[in-house]
Amino acid sequence: MGQRLQHKIAFVTGACSGIGLATTERFVAEGACVLAADIQDDAGAALQRRFEGRVRYAHCDVTQPAQIEQALAQAAAQFGGLDIVFNNAGAGGMRGGVEEMTIVGWDATMNLLLRSVAAGTMYALPHLKARGGGAIVNTASISALAAGYAPIAYSTAKAAVLHFSKVAAADLAKHRIRVNAVVPGLIATPIFGGGFGFDREASQRMAASLTERGGALQAAGRAGQPQDIAEAVVYLASDAAGFVTGTHLVVDGGMTVGTRASWDPTAPRPVQEALGLTPEVLQAMQARAAQAQAAEAGHG
Repeated sequence: MGQRLQHKIAFVTGACSGIGLATTERFVAEGACVLAADIQDDAGAALQRRFEGRVRYAHCDVTQPAQIEQALAQAAAQFGGLDIVFNNAGAGGMRGGVEEMTIVGWDATMNLLLRSVAAGTMYALPHLKARGGGAIVNTASISALAAGYAPIAYSTAKAAVLHFSKVAAADLAKHRIRVNAVVPGLIATPIFGGGFGFDREASQRMAASLTERGGALQAAGRAGQPQDIAEAVVYLASDAAGFVTGTHLVVDGGMTVGTRASWDPTAPRPVQEALGLTPEVLQAMQARAAQAQAAEAGHG
């Protein structure tokens, strides 16, 4: 096991499940101490017991900026400083498109997914400066890159997280603070079930189902797992990425490389589909062409 984060102190929001939990586990395995911030108090207490002395739990609703500020101060006080911030907590937010939007739902989604990232960065600044610099990693989404992956409010917030990360990286470079974003694709976590309004147990079942069936949706041939994102976050947070700032790392199993036809040889090509050229029709046409060529060669 590596020690890429030895003697580092990290702050993780949404630390008790999904990507946040996997990243907390990896941070500890790599030598860091972690302030695990979440609203799941039972899970947080269990996580603290599991990694006694290395993980401290703090109740933190990231829609309440004061709680983020308090949790960051707790991290610095209990472990002696702060080196890494992973602004990760989130959920699906307001569902639906423009016609279904409400201002209340829009604001709630932005507060959860975007304002929390800004607050986490702002309130971490004095602690990171006191250590002579550090690394901030923000969780975005492939929905920030194109339409069709998530509802409009979620997608807009995640696109803003990408741009915030870039602008903040430029602004904080003078303090030797790097800011980057990780861009998960289809990752088997409970967030999808939560986005449909399912309870936690049903959301867990949906995540398990996605693990089984998600491979057919992406070039990598398997569903993404929280550990895949955690590995990317560890890299961006570590000194190995010391020359990396103001950018984002897409971890999506190839989902955004192109249409399904770009990586699945059995999928219909868009132009062929528009022309009604199904695989069966194409096969028949190719067979007739081959027969014609053979007949022509015979006459020759």
